[in-house]
Amino acid sequence: MLQATTYLDWNNSIDILNRAHDAGLFVLIIGPKGTGKTSLVREFAAKKTANLESVNFSLRTRESHLVGTKTLTEGSIGFDEGILIRSMREGSLLYLDELNAAEADVLLRLDEALDDRRQIVLKESTGELIKANEKWFVVATINPLTHVGTKELPPQILSRFPVRIRLDYPSEETELQIVKRYASGNHDEKLVQGIKLANTLRQAAAVEELYYSPSLRETIAFAKLLDSGMD
Repeated sequence: MLQATTYLDWNNSIDILNRAHDAGLFVLIIGPKGTGKTSLVREFAAKKTANLESVNFSLRTRESHLVGTKTLTEGSIGFDEGILIRSMREGSLLYLDELNAAEADVLLRLDEALDDRRQIVLKESTGELIKANEKWFVVATINPLTHVGTKELPPQILSRFPVRIRLDYPSEETELQIVKRYASGNHDEKLVQGIKLANTLRQAAAVEELYYSPSLRETIAFAKLLDSGMD
């Protein structure tokens, strides 16, 4: 029988997030792709019953995505607030995914809101000073610099996230526990073989013998394929 696919907090990250949240300290989660960074943030938001607002950064992310854009409706100029401003007003949990893929100008604008004052001037609109709701909390994730499109974060941005969580791939035993949550059949022997192969490829990629290595989500996909009858 398929188990509920709840997040397995194998390295006690939820507790760290809770402590950081209570102390009002923003958190940076560091780790390779597919290690469950997003799943961790979603689980934390669910436990806090917090409204989760997410930005997935890329080279195409612009300041307007964060702050907002002017609109023109029936001859009237308005302003559609971006996700950063909305989350600050509402006191949401703001999730900044793959932050080190953002362009320098975007990071500079974001930095204004992340400092200890937790405020930003809405210069794109009325010049209003937006002060964050006291419940506002920010969690960011970054991939290693070997990931395509990533770059080092400026020191001033890193300093906004005094709490750091390192989320690497789990042990083979823990990965098996995680993967089995997504499989209803008894495929332990094949799953163990698949996970061992995945770890071998990850180790090769870590020393740049391979360009690509399978993530945790791909071992989960392997389990689902076994369930579907693939042998």
